[in-house]
Formats: sequence, structure tokens, C-alpha cells
Amino acid sequence: MFLTLFGGLALFLYGMQAMADGLQKAAGDRMRRILEVLTGIPLIGVVVGAFVTAIIQSSSATTVMVVGFVNAGLMTLKQAVGVIMGANIGTTITAQIIAFKITQFIFPLIALGFGINFLGKSRATKYLGQVLLGFGILFLGMDTMSQAMRPLSENQTFIAMMQDFGHRPLLGLLVGLGATAILQSSSATTGIMIALASANLLSIEAALPMLLGTNIGTCITAVLASIGTSLTAKRAALAHVLFNVIGSVIFLLFLEQFRLAVDLLPGDMARQIANAHTLFNVANTLLFLPLINLFVSFVIKLAPGKEEIIIKGPVYLDERMLGTPAIALSLATKELVRMANLAHQMVVEAMEAFLQKDERKVEWVYEHEDLVDELADQITAYLAKLSQGEMNPVLSKKHTGLLHSVTDIERIGDHAENIAEMALARIQENLPFSDLALEEINALSSLVRETYLQAINCLQHDSVEEAKKTLALEKRIDTLEKELRRNHISRLNTGKCFPGSGVVYLDIVSNLERIGDHSNNIGQIILGEH
Repeated sequence: MFLTLFGGLALFLYGMQAMADGLQKAAGDRMRRILEVLTGIPLIGVVVGAFVTAIIQSSSATTVMVVGFVNAGLMTLKQAVGVIMGANIGTTITAQIIAFKITQFIFPLIALGFGINFLGKSRATKYLGQVLLGFGILFLGMDTMSQAMRPLSENQTFIAMMQDFGHRPLLGLLVGLGATAILQSSSATTGIMIALASANLLSIEAALPMLLGTNIGTCITAVLASIGTSLTAKRAALAHVLFNVIGSVIFLLFLEQFRLAVDLLPGDMARQIANAHTLFNVANTLLFLPLINLFVSFVIKLAPGKEEIIIKGPVYLDERMLGTPAIALSLATKELVRMANLAHQMVVEAMEAFLQKDERKVEWVYEHEDLVDELADQITAYLAKLSQGEMNPVLSKKHTGLLHSVTDIERIGDHAENIAEMALARIQENLPFSDLALEEINALSSLVRETYLQAINCLQHDSVEEAKKTLALEKRIDTLEKELRRNHISRLNTGKCFPGSGVVYLDIVSNLERIGDHSNNIGQIILGEH
């Protein structure tokens, strides 16, 4: 019986994952873009959070994305709270779907999904097939779990334990919390509960506290995702926990009234569990949404502290100054220096990700690369508008230099991303590196960062002396880079270097050398203006 039960659970989880993967692939990166762009107003954030979660079938995945956006400065804490509220509503769609009784359609669905996925020509068609296949396997798992648990209806010990959850709601809440934390999915726990209800083993009185526990248990994923992130990202994860814990405690205190409200809704026991899941999350959101400013303030008080917040988009660009080219160019330079410092931090994080084998730093680089690209686009657009007016030869030369510098700094951000990819390869493939190889890479990285900071200084202060220092440092980079390549070839010839590690080593050396070249370009631009 237990093997059949766990087999059914495996089918259910696999089907849910296959369905979610198909939906996510069909949506592409659009869900991330929707989350990033359409969350300015809390109510809209709730709607967007619900919609995105309904599509990707995972409130945990949505919340992890939100934590990432907050960490990257793409979303404020207030926006994040709205999306988190919506994500809790969106995840109840899964429970509503699996509450349907479509046993007779399970195998036709699996056959249809497999056929479409196998024979489909376009990606969209294949994704549709994957969704249908996952949908069918999900229901097959549900049916298998229900059938496996039917013998338990004659087990008085198990029946007494299930009934005990109704009499001891706190115990039921802890069971729901623990199961969800282990399975990493409130939908999976709810699916098991619906399977129990379908086998007449779970009453609504016992199910309600367990449902409240699933909402707390699902916070574990976001909490884990917030480890090593910014203070604001940690606050977003804390807000998720508090939102669910406070709501669950309130509903636990009014459990009888909650049960009466669920009884008013139509449907069998399986549908009532799904309805209770939806009712709790909708009511909890309606309770918190009008108080969102107070709630955010409360979260900040619980997690006090200050940190430098990287603001999305330009800070200094002012189109009102376009009529005064000298001031406009000064503002563009400030924005470019800000962009350059962000790209420098990307290089630092990418190298630390490689040397420390820290995957969280890789994610940080990926998230901030979008910010650098956006700033490059905004600065270029601003300078393009400025070029439509008249400028004297000196300002015109400065204008051209800034345009070239934007490209160089954007490319430095790209090289940082490349290094982060190499760091990820080292982590995932467990590539071995000798202490000497790591020391060499670290030495080159330190020299490159020094050179790039020198380039930022000469750009910020429009200094010929700083520019000359940049060029001198870049020559040292070229010399060291050649030395490292010779050392690498020597290790390769003597069999001291693992081939896969050698490829990564050369890629990192090459990307660091290119950062030095772009730093040199910035110095040359400053020298050319004088």
C-alpha cells in the first residue's frame, strides 16, 4: 500500500512539474518581464502575482523571483508584498484543478499529450503536449493515491489520528507545515489532502488547520532563497512569512467561523478543501492589502538597518537640461560613472563567485547585468537627444567620447557575466583547480580591477594624469596575461591541468584581459579629448 501511495505521490509531483515546465517554456521570459514591469501599484501587483503563479503553478517560484528582483533593485519592498499576496491566491488554482473528478479522461489525456508532444513540429505545439501530458500524469497520481489510501478507511488508528487533527488544530497546522516544507510545494500537500478526502479519510474540520499549515510551510523556499541577499530582499522573504503566519493565526482563532463559511460553498469534500484554500488566501489578502503601508513599516522595524539601494534606471539624466549641453553632458557623465561602478561590482561578485564557488553571487551578477544594459540604453538615448542640438567642438568631442565609453562599460558588464558563467561551470561540474592556478587568476583579477577603477576615476574627474595611469596599468595586464598563458601551457604539457578546468581558466583570463582593454579605451578617450 505504501509503495503504491508513494508511487502515486511521485506521479503527482512529476505531472505537476511537467505541466508547470510546459507552461513556463510557453511563456518564456514574459512572466519575469510582467512581474518586473506591472507591479507599481499594490493592487496591480496582487493581480499580476496571482496571474503569474497560476501560469507557472508555483507560488514558491514566484516568490523566489520576487526576492531576486528586490535584491537586484528592480522592485521595492512594497511592490514585492503585493506580488506575494497575489502569488498566494494564484497557487490555489492548482487545488481547484485537481479537485475535479476526471478519472475516465486520464489515459486519453496522457495519450493526447504524448502524441502532440512527440509529433508536434513547432515549440508551442510541443509545449501544449507537455502541459496535457503533465496534466494527465498529475490526475493519474491523484487517482493512484486515492486508491492506495482506501484500505486505510478500515484502519481505526489512522481514522482516529485524522479525526484528532480536527480536535487539535495546532497539531494539524504543524503537520501541514512540515509536509509542505519537506515537499517544497503547498499544492502537493493540498493534493494529498484532496486524495485523503476522496477516500473519505479526511473531514473538513481536520483539513482546515492542515491547509493553514501548508501556507506557512511554503515560505521555506523563499527564506532559503533570501540567504546571502540584500537586506531588502531578506525583508521581502520576512514579509512572506509574516503574511502567512499572521493570517493563519487569525484564521486558527476563528476556525469554526471559517468552517461555516466553507460549508456555504458548493461541492463535495475535495472541492471544499480547494475552496477553503482559495477562501483563506483571498480573505487574507483583502485583510492585509488596505494596511500594506503599515505592514511594510512593521517588516522594516523587525529587520532594521540601512543599505545602499541600487536604483533601477537613471538617477541623474534630466531632459530639461538638454538645452544646456554643458550641464547635460555633466549629468550624463555622472550617470555613466554610476553605471561603471555597478559594472565594477559585477566584476568583483563574479570573481568571488568563481574563487569561493558561491552560486548566489552568480545569480547576483545575472540580475544586475540587466540594470547595466538598461542604463546603457538610457544614457545612449539621452546623448542621442542631446546631439540634435548645437554643441561647440569641445563639447561635441566630449559627447562622442561618452558614447564610446558607454559601449566599453556595457561590454565590461558582459565580460563579468561571462566570468559568472565560468564560475557556475566550475560549481556544477566540480572542476578541480590547483592553488597556483587560483592564485594566478586572483592576481590578474586584482590588477584588472585596479586598472578599471583607475579608468572610472579618469572618467569621473576628466583627468589626463589618471588616464595615463590607466594606460600604464593596462600594459602590466597584457604582460601578466601572456605569462599566465605560458604557465598554463606548461601545466598542460606536464599533465598537471585537467582539460575542462583549462578551458575555464583560459576563458576567465581572456575575459579579464578584455576588461583591461576596455579600461584602456576609456583612458584613451580622455586623452583624446585634451
